[in-house]
Formats: sequence, structure tokens, C-alpha cells
Amino acid sequence: MHIWSKTNLYMSINISETLTFECETGNYHTFCPISCVAWLYQKIEDSFFLVVGTKTCGYFLQNALGVMIFAEPRYAMAELEEGDISAQLNDYQELKRLCLQIKKDRNPSVIIWIGTCTTEIIKMDLEGMAPKLENEIEIPIIVARANGLDYAFTQGEDTVLAAMAHRCPEQDLSIGSTKEIETKSIQKLFSFLPTDKNKTAKHFTKNSNAKHSLVLFGSIPSTVASQLSLELNRQSIQVSGWLPAQRYMELPMLGNNVYVCGVNPFLSRTATTLMRRRKCKLIGAPFPIGPDGTRAWIEEICSVFGIETQGLESREQQIWESLKNYLNLVRGKSIFFMGDNLLEISLARFLIRCGMIVYEIGIPYMDKRYQAAELKFLQMTCKKMSIPMPRIVEKPDNYNQIQRMRELQPDLAITGMAHANPLEARGINTKWSVEFTFAQIHGFTNAKEVLELVTRPLRRNNNLENLGWTDLVKEK
Repeated sequence: MHIWSKTNLYMSINISETLTFECETGNYHTFCPISCVAWLYQKIEDSFFLVVGTKTCGYFLQNALGVMIFAEPRYAMAELEEGDISAQLNDYQELKRLCLQIKKDRNPSVIIWIGTCTTEIIKMDLEGMAPKLENEIEIPIIVARANGLDYAFTQGEDTVLAAMAHRCPEQDLSIGSTKEIETKSIQKLFSFLPTDKNKTAKHFTKNSNAKHSLVLFGSIPSTVASQLSLELNRQSIQVSGWLPAQRYMELPMLGNNVYVCGVNPFLSRTATTLMRRRKCKLIGAPFPIGPDGTRAWIEEICSVFGIETQGLESREQQIWESLKNYLNLVRGKSIFFMGDNLLEISLARFLIRCGMIVYEIGIPYMDKRYQAAELKFLQMTCKKMSIPMPRIVEKPDNYNQIQRMRELQPDLAITGMAHANPLEARGINTKWSVEFTFAQIHGFTNAKEVLELVTRPLRRNNNLENLGWTDLVKEK
């Protein structure tokens, strides 16, 4: 359930004199959220993802993720056929057969069922079957409804992490020593296993015995997670765990004494689950994208823990100095976000700080509570750079957007793959928004990667001009 709801009618909501949201009635031109399997199975190393859907879902996975086939990915497709859909076949027995085969071939620590649109439509009771089956096969089964009814493909991760948050061990400081806390929490997590077979619990990573701990949530590469943890460690803050962890048996402890902070703007469902169901305290901070965002993210966490930051300003300035060549190329250039992956606000804020002009920020959906700190930071950045606030359009109508782009003629458009070639044919440089999803863009050291992606079309055009090819293309 989303924190904010809205109708499909066009509306304008003024949060302040300078921040205005508009909502159009366009379709969601994004990937299906089941594509989250592509990066989650790599992040959670001892997992296996079973996508339950039709042949159409299988075709999508085959085409979208087919490049990974030689890596022996840990995901599979359970195809629903006519017999399943007409309730002539026994769903439980078939899923049991598949999961037993997965256990025999891969022996994962957890199996994650990804429910698709079809399982929603035919009311397949995945949540009812999973507990019974995990008792039988003695492997945890998590159900996540990452279907095409979501707003953006990145929200597939949000659904999976929200479901996984329920399986994190409970932190209960009232029952005794840290050792007793850990033992009770681990036993609860694996309570469905027979006592004599519950041997995996001892491999759990132990959390620190501090009164208040910090858990970060969001799936990012392990190297980037280590970088962010190191930056916080420099400020004397120890990260007690990540959701998701690299291994299912390393899930962090959650409870009243745990602070949580997100690293991605599309995890509002996970944030809601952590607050309401697991009683954690959410740190509302801008997201660590760009040197400015990373510094603000660290400062907010430090302020919650009552720690005065050390050397953070010079650290940020050092990164800006290393980006000078990129900044000279983007300064004064204009950019238009069509809306695709829910990273648009954070990316726009960073690029405005780099000196770019953002005409419009299209975004499929935005939780205005979860992104409140980012929106405030966007306002501060525009004021600092002495430029007007860009218009923010939720659920944009792509036809109207193209008309606006024809008038504005931006130097670059960040768009979904479906619109890239038509826009290029009309003389507008494009960059696929999905590339920002898969790139390493978080933290101080990865700010260069964002500008590398943004400037690639601009540098390509500069090279063509130097070769005298642009005039030839225009003549044709």
C-alpha cells in the first residue's frame, strides 16, 4: 500500500510557492517490474527466484535478461498454461515439484516467488501455499507480487524488499544479553525447520550490541555498499546491516531501536513496512547520488545519531574538483526527463548542481513523504544555482511531453527505450533511463559514472562535428 494516493484526473498540488506537482493521465511506459530479478539474484547470492506467470512473462525475461544466460542465473520461469488458468490443475503440487527440483539442483537458502499480473487476475493464493510448502521442503519461501500493475519497473525491488523485511530477525533488547537476543531472533526466523535440521542459523552475522543501530536498505552492488559503509565509518557510524544482505542468513535485525535509511527513491513500500510493521525509525534524507546528495545523506544520518561530521565538506569539494572536465561540458546544457525509473528527482537535482538546465522532471509516481527531503534539497539547489524550479509531472502523457520537447528543444532527453529512436530521428539527443538503474551511481566516487552517462551523447555529437559528419546527416 502506498503512503500517498491520487486520482487519475489532472491536478496541481502546491507544496510551497516554488514547488508544484502536476499529474497527467498518461500510460506507464516502463519495463515490467519482474525485471528486478536481473539485479536482485546477483545481489542475494544464495537465493533463487521463481517467476510465476504466462508465456508472455517468459518471453520478456528471455529477451530482457537473455544476455546473462551464460552466467547460469539463479532464476526460472513457472509458466501458467490453459489448464492452470481454468483451475483444472493443482497449483500446489506443481509448485512443489518445481521447488524440489530447485532444491536438488541449486540448494538455495531462500526461494522467492515473483507473482505476475496473471497470478493477480486469477487470484492464485501464493501467500497461502508458501508457508505450507516451505515446511515440507525445509527452505524459506518469500512471496513478492512484483507485477505490471506497479508504476515503474524499479518498484519490483521495492515489493521484494518489503516482503523480505518481514523475515528479518527481531531485535528485542528487553530479553537479556546480546547473545540471547541473537539466539531468540534466529530461532524465530527458522522456526519452521525441524530442530535437528536447523543448522544454518549459526552462520548468521551478529549485529553490534549498541542501543541504537543503523540498517540501510536498497539493492546496490557490494562494492558500492562497502563504499557507503566506509564513508559512514569515517564519521564513527557503524552500519549494522543491509536489506537485502548478500546472503539470506545475514539479514539484519529490526525493531524499535533500529534506525533505517534508504539509498534509492523507489523504495517507499519498503520504508512503510519497516516503519509500520517492524517499528523501525526512518531517517528521511536526500539520496546518496552525486557529491551533494551523498554529503547531505551522511549529514542527516550523523545528525540523527548526534555526531558532528568531520572533513565532509573537503571530501565533497575534492570530488567536484575531479569532475571539472565533465562540468565544463554540461554547464549551460538543457535536459528533459520523460520519466521511467523513479530516479528522476535525484538525478535532476545533481545535474542542476552541475550547472545544467532542467526543463521538466517527468516521473511515473512519487511518494512525496518518502522523497520529502530530496524535494526540499532540490529547492535549495535551485535557489543556490539561481534558477527556477523545473516542473514536476507525475504520470506524464508522452504525447504532450513530445509537443513540449519540440518547443523547448533540449540538448538531451532522458527517456525509456521505446522513445529513444523516434526522438533521435527528430534531432533530440537521448539517453536510456534504464542505464542509470544498472550503473553504479551512488556515493562520492561514483558521481563520475552519472556524468559519464549524461555526457556520452554530447561527446558523440562533438566528435561528429569535428569530423564534419553532422552537416552530411542533415542534408540526408
